[in-house]
Amino acid sequence: MTAVTAAMVKELRDKTDAGMMDAKNALVECNGDMEAAVDYLRKKGLSKAAKKSGRTAAEGLVAVCAGADNKEASLLEVNAETDFVARNQQFQDFATKAAQLSLAANGSVEALASAAYGEGKTTQDYLTSMIATIGENMSLRRCAKLSVSEGYVSTYVHNAVAPNLGKIGVLVALESSAPADVLATLGKQLSMHVAAANPQFLDTSSVDPAVAERERNVQRETALASGKPADIVEKMLDGRMRKYFEEVCFTEQAFIMDPETKISAVIEKAAKAAGTAIKLTGFIRYQLGEGIEVEVKDFASEVASVVNG
Repeated sequence: MTAVTAAMVKELRDKTDAGMMDAKNALVECNGDMEAAVDYLRKKGLSKAAKKSGRTAAEGLVAVCAGADNKEASLLEVNAETDFVARNQQFQDFATKAAQLSLAANGSVEALASAAYGEGKTTQDYLTSMIATIGENMSLRRCAKLSVSEGYVSTYVHNAVAPNLGKIGVLVALESSAPADVLATLGKQLSMHVAAANPQFLDTSSVDPAVAERERNVQRETALASGKPADIVEKMLDGRMRKYFEEVCFTEQAFIMDPETKISAVIEKAAKAAGTAIKLTGFIRYQLGEGIEVEVKDFASEVASVVNG
């Protein structure tokens, strides 16, 4: 049996753009015959795509889609391995259509994956065929949806690379009987704020008590370590926690377009001008790739580790 070397794996990858494990396995199956291995990979198609799933996909696109009456909207992150693929028209078209389908999926990636995409395929089937065609691992990472019974759900994409596609996407839900154009204007301003300020909670009542208590303990220990008396520290805590809430809670943050005004006051002012109540009921912010750990590996070492099994 012909030994498969690192140089052979590299040559086959250069010829086919196949994944490293795919290339090695093809050479093993074909006893080192390079041309036969090329044909083997071409014939495998979807099998080749499935084996790419071990490769980190931290690039891609965040897509938004609003319902016809703007009372519901969805947010979707689709990942790929490189930004080059994110600029591919086929990938962008897929992200756009998948975002539209995610409205009916109600925030469930599983429901979206199994939804009918067209051409007799589910969304996941179509994505798998794209993996085989384009040659990169891709995945439906997450999706979410906001809706209101009356009002407006605003969508916003920061630095869009195409309509409704970019690297940061935001939804903001406003419950109100105010005119749609009023809510659309307010919603866009609030969405831009979320994109820039990245609040973690809607309001102070939304903060997990365990999270708040942990922060309070940190502030207490920090103050005590500075030498302040315990009784003074306890009096300081309320002020420090108030500052913490102003940093992490949407309604307590200073509005990016008017730093002297809190978001809660911005909404109150808009409601007064509209002559009816406006309630901020929710928001969602997706930033592409957040939370994904990307392993940086030397190419020569990667080849050697694969060839050596």
